[in-house]
Amino acid sequence: MRLPRYFPHTIATYSRDDAPAPNMTAIPAHAELTLPAPAKLNLMLHILGRRADGYHELQTLFQFLEHGDELGFSLRQDGEIRLHTPIEGVAHDSNLIVRAAKRLQEASGTPLGADIWLDKRLPMGGGIGGGSSDAATTLLGLDHLWHTQLGEDRLAELGLALGADVPVFVRGRAAFAEGVGECLTPVELDEPWFLVVAPDCHVSTAEIFSDQRLTRDTSPITLAAFREVGGRNDCLPVVTTRYPEIRNTLILLNKYCEAKMTGTGSCLFGAFPNEREADKVRARLPATLRSFVARGCNVSPLHRELQKQA
Repeated sequence: MRLPRYFPHTIATYSRDDAPAPNMTAIPAHAELTLPAPAKLNLMLHILGRRADGYHELQTLFQFLEHGDELGFSLRQDGEIRLHTPIEGVAHDSNLIVRAAKRLQEASGTPLGADIWLDKRLPMGGGIGGGSSDAATTLLGLDHLWHTQLGEDRLAELGLALGADVPVFVRGRAAFAEGVGECLTPVELDEPWFLVVAPDCHVSTAEIFSDQRLTRDTSPITLAAFREVGGRNDCLPVVTTRYPEIRNTLILLNKYCEAKMTGTGSCLFGAFPNEREADKVRARLPATLRSFVARGCNVSPLHRELQKQA
């Protein structure tokens, strides 16, 4: 199995049916720019209340992983945006990658277009930021390729219109997030190794946040208090009630570590002091359960790569 060159500290396993073919990639060699779209974890997720517009006031803590999707880009002179990697059940123009590219076109006024390829590795509906990360990589990658130079603040603004998690990927720093997730305070966290497990189900974020049983009155917490006493995921009780696959996997993972859920799921994770300890637990899991081991990082692999390109 070919691992992305941008994610050297990754061990991934797949069930027999979804394993990628050896040495196959969705990105052709002639792509002019290839960039990572890393996963993220929500180390905690507190819901403080519900606003008049229906959005929820949150507090969450983001950290990136050395594992994720990859995107390839090449210039087009005709202004067309073409994503050459179809995603089952997602229309071309509805894909966040295409929407991000078109928003950048409109905001910058560039006449240029792009061919885009996606090497998809992160599960959809997993709560590890696959679509949001792809959108952010598209914004930053095409800003670089098109020389539009909109700047991080403007790109984060464009990203927020695509999804609440997109700005953290645009900023590229581990962050304590508040509001609907757009108010970001960069933080320095320990960078442990994580075992991430993906139960075989797709969680609808909209359904979870509309569930009447969801806790919406958690008291605000400071970052210092989180470091001292930790935090929880307010979505977990609702998710485990609605999705028995996640509940059962949580019980299993808790036998070996303190298991947590990222975002609204479906992915669960545990932290370990080193790769060896994480891999030992991964080896004990059923072979049919999708999982990967990756190191946490405070600076996004995307931003590290763009620094090299500068």
